[in-house]
Amino acid sequence: MALKLYAEIPARRTRQVIGDVWLVVWTALWIWIAFKLHDLIMNLAGPGIAIASGATDLATSIDSAGESVSGLPIVGDGLSGPFAAMSSAATAIADAAQAEADAVSKLAFFLPLLLAILAFASFAVFWVPIRIAFVRKANAAQRLVDANEDLDLFALRALARQPLHVLARIDPDPAGAWRRGNTTVIDALAGLELRAEGLNVPVRKKEIP
Repeated sequence: MALKLYAEIPARRTRQVIGDVWLVVWTALWIWIAFKLHDLIMNLAGPGIAIASGATDLATSIDSAGESVSGLPIVGDGLSGPFAAMSSAATAIADAAQAEADAVSKLAFFLPLLLAILAFASFAVFWVPIRIAFVRKANAAQRLVDANEDLDLFALRALARQPLHVLARIDPDPAGAWRRGNTTVIDALAGLELRAEGLNVPVRKKEIP
């Protein structure tokens, strides 16, 4: 028996299909929003990256100049000190700017991801359990519906579970009709339970005389 994912009742099946499609569309929409938000936040990291790159280049240039000055006789060592200090300052600026850019990059990754997960969960948290419960119950019921005798089980279940006014509409004495083996009443009672699980009442096999 193939796994039953959707109800046999047209109206219920339509609602299930719409719900499943909407879950996919909703998820795809928020994934798209997450990517757009990621790109938007990453734009904020641009200045920090540019400052870090420029400060690194400046520090490299100052180091080169300091090395050149340090080679001068007598005054070289004294003149190289300020260049080393300026290089350290430029390196510190580059490190701070890079740290800011890294923080923005982490925010650009985790914030859209968290937003997409929360948006998906806001719908899936109640829809997915409903769908899982249907699949489990419908397939369990379908395994029982394999012959005329199994309809008696669902009819008996209807007698125990259905409201009295619903049973009275089927027959003034539904329990008595069930005991007498009235197939019309049994099918009607079983139909109440089967339709609740999203299944149609199977057509009875004609008995061969």
